[in-house]
Amino acid sequence: MLRVELDTTDIKILRELQRDGRMTNVELAERVGISAPPCLRRVRKLEEMGIIEGYAAILNGPKLGYDLVAFCLIGLKHQSEANLKAFAALAESWPIVREAWMVSGDSDFLLRCTAENLTKFQDFVIEVLAANEHVDTVRTMLTIRQVKKLGLVEI
Repeated sequence: MLRVELDTTDIKILRELQRDGRMTNVELAERVGISAPPCLRRVRKLEEMGIIEGYAAILNGPKLGYDLVAFCLIGLKHQSEANLKAFAALAESWPIVREAWMVSGDSDFLLRCTAENLTKFQDFVIEVLAANEHVDTVRTMLTIRQVKKLGLVEI
């Protein structure tokens, strides 16, 4: 269920932009079946509402020398608000960590990491994660191959 009121044209705009955020407004308008000026107004409104958070290029990690993608499940020694905030702030500062999620269950954080190779990732796990004063457990999962990649939400 949507938390904001969107009509079918807004939803079409979001679908198209999620597939290709680089198209021109004229091309977007053609794809959704409206003229360019109202299309641009709708896109700006969706941006102002915070539904469209931004636009980014999707880079090919392996072609840039980042061949390894791994996930880390992190368990903290203590789940106090201060420790959770401290670890979250640290995760923000680590370039190897591309996404960080606070999660429930056996772990406290899930990190998606991208590294040039296994050695760089292992060094990060041993020298940074496992050495962190707040960290109790680190479980890692190396990826084999990405089999699905879609926009962040189904619209």
